[in-house]
Amino acid sequence: MSVPENPDVFTIERRGGVTIFVASPELERIDFALFDEAGDILFEPLRNDPSPLVLIDLSQVDYFGSMFVAILLKCFKLVESRGGMMALCGVSPRASELLRVTALATVWPIYATRREALEAMLSE
Repeated sequence: MSVPENPDVFTIERRGGVTIFVASPELERIDFALFDEAGDILFEPLRNDPSPLVLIDLSQVDYFGSMFVAILLKCFKLVESRGGMMALCGVSPRASELLRVTALATVWPIYATRREALEAMLSE
């Protein structure tokens, strides 16, 4: 794998108390050596949040592998340890199958759209 031309694998947004990590298509092409850096990007805004609400928007990504699954699990453990909640949205059929096979589809709420996820997360 090569290093992507655009190293910005995620953009970070805030909506009503929810931190949204929007994965770019670069996630599918990222060099394994950059996965730790990508994880640091995810974790940094959460470290000082007492009860983080995190939404991972995968609507621009068709597929991801085990390295990204590991990042999701680390993020989830951090969020859960702080009494927060993590959800996914925009998961492609291909990625959905990976989450189903690994039984991770039962760990996180998965929503079809960002809007649906935000409404559910903010209503709890």
